Amino acid sequence: MTPDPAAVRDHVLAAHRRLRALLPRLTDGDERAPSALPGWSRAHLLSHIEGVGRALARQARYAVRGERVAVYDGGRPERDAGIEAGSVRDAGQLRRAVAAALDEADAAWSAVGPDDWRRPVGYRDSVLTDALLAWWREVEVHTADALLGYTPGEWPRPFCAHALDFLSARVPEGVRLRLAASDGPERAEYGAGREVAVEGRLADLTAWLAGRTPDGALTPPVARLPALDPWP
Repeated sequence: MTPDPAAVRDHVLAAHRRLRALLPRLTDGDERAPSALPGWSRAHLLSHIEGVGRALARQARYAVRGERVAVYDGGRPERDAGIEAGSVRDAGQLRRAVAAALDEADAAWSAVGPDDWRRPVGYRDSVLTDALLAWWREVEVHTADALLGYTPGEWPRPFCAHALDFLSARVPEGVRLRLAASDGPERAEYGAGREVAVEGRLADLTAWLAGRTPDGALTPPVARLPALDPWP
């Protein structure tokens, strides 16, 4: 079930505040260190957050005017080129760039009215609610990837509930995945076939399904769990 977009927006704006508060932890030299995303430095990761934040905010700005626009002018090649170009910046430049992108996202999403959420957007030929959910996933997951002190184990429960449903497409064919939160009432079942039951904290279950390292242990351990399909 699609979450209420007004409630999601509140969570997104809270994620903006969290990331802003963490940015001062990126000091000179830290930007060259690896992020939690294989192959990307923290500079690459923060450049991506900046770029996707602006791109999805643009979806909102155009949608409320009744217009559709591509997520990135020039598509994926332009996105990738922007990340590479932005990754050469120093820590101070990256902090300012990400903060400015968050300001832009604040303004764009705050301007969306209750009747705007079903407006069509260029993002996956969907509607504005889907673009907001995409940005929620991007900002939560990549704030943890930036290794600034926020971990997947701190992902809010409403985000975990959404992310698990979205990432259920990663369950491989022939597997019926049964998830049980050890720290709450949440239970979920995805797929069909051989049963694989996994228990752990809700955020740790979400981290595993997102391809991130859980803060805590899962039962059975991650090494014994099936390989997951790509992100949807």
